[in-house]
Amino acid sequence: MIRCMATDARGGTNPIPQFPTGFLWGVSTSAHQIEGAADQREPSVWDAFTAEPGRVKDGSTAAVACDHYRRYPEDVALLRDLGVGAYRFSISWPRVQSPGGLDFYDRLVDELAAAGVRPVPTLFHWDLPLSVETEGGWLRRETAERFAEYAAVVAERLGDRISKWITLNEPAEHTLFGHALGTHAPGKKLMFDALPTAHHQLLAHGLAVRALRAAGVTDIGIANSHGPTWPASDEAADVEAAGFYDVLLNRLFADPLLLGQYPEGLAELMPGGPEIIDADLKVIAEPLDWYGINYYAPTRVGAPQGADIEFGGFTLPAELPFSVREIEGYPVTDFGWPVIPEGLTELLTSFRDRYGDRLPPIVITENGCSYEGIDDQERIAFLDGHLRALHRALEAGVDVRGYFVWSLLDNFEWAEGYARRFGLVHVDYDTLERTPKASYGWLRDVLRKQP
Repeated sequence: MIRCMATDARGGTNPIPQFPTGFLWGVSTSAHQIEGAADQREPSVWDAFTAEPGRVKDGSTAAVACDHYRRYPEDVALLRDLGVGAYRFSISWPRVQSPGGLDFYDRLVDELAAAGVRPVPTLFHWDLPLSVETEGGWLRRETAERFAEYAAVVAERLGDRISKWITLNEPAEHTLFGHALGTHAPGKKLMFDALPTAHHQLLAHGLAVRALRAAGVTDIGIANSHGPTWPASDEAADVEAAGFYDVLLNRLFADPLLLGQYPEGLAELMPGGPEIIDADLKVIAEPLDWYGINYYAPTRVGAPQGADIEFGGFTLPAELPFSVREIEGYPVTDFGWPVIPEGLTELLTSFRDRYGDRLPPIVITENGCSYEGIDDQERIAFLDGHLRALHRALEAGVDVRGYFVWSLLDNFEWAEGYARRFGLVHVDYDTLERTPKASYGWLRDVLRKQP
């Protein structure tokens, strides 16, 4: 049952600026975080991870989550009433490997079409099939090839109704948290020995692009997370540490895609030797139709401080060659992340300056915040500020074609369990009742005034 909350909340005294005609407005989710129905698919690495005591802070799992698998007509109705032009969701590779698994996405895509909402699927959002992980997962080159085969299967089934596709979501975070630090599934603590997983994910992207093109797809992107890196001071050690962090979290996952090369010194650390890496980079750099950016906040980075550091809900070990520092002077979300809309403008203009004509049109594939409450004025202020910052980037000449809010629904927030709420729609996890928040009504009003 959906219950609406009456509100006339407004995010500011001035209206949101007009974005170009044809600008794509949407919201995002991911399969493991909302679908539930775990008994209707193969296990994923996240099922195994959450079954281990202590891995998830509230001890929860995503076995039910928001039960989107069964309640998707309600959620599509929410999308229709919100007035978005597109819905970014992810397709569960473990579900596709299960008998009848693609039938669910058939039904979802048809429901979206009937509601006038464009489907934008992401093929991989961290939920690797456990069977693939037990064979080596992203540490094995063969996983990239299997991913391309999976992409071809999905495109053959759904490609007649879907034109816009995303290959991977945030390979940087999946490498760092899942394979280097062990705080996300599959829970490996490999530190810099996790770098092969970065290469194999990027190779999987390139192979999937080729598979999608072969299936007739003409509108392909990726969803990479990026943010400005701010040195903790002008001291040489802090500047050097910040530069290293920026390479790892930004350029390692953008340079190969956009320039066909790794940042200096990193190619030598990738598996296979120079000739194989050079050949792989040609695949990784398959031309993109657009480049997706997930933006949340800048990161302030300095030299190592000799102790573990709590950052954004994660523990960063002392042995890293950098330390993440608090950014003071800004409001923070319930997650403790700083709210810095101007960082989005800075990021987009810096990408334009760094990559020039190698940068395709940009789509903001995620932007959102965690706040409690249904009368979520803080989320309204967050979205208001970031839409204005995005418009300033457009005025500065950055080619941005779309914006997706994270997220439609409150959901399973990975290692945080259900303790963080990013949704425009509140979900009661006992009854699964959906209640649109004040931010939902605010965004609906904004979209009605856009061309």
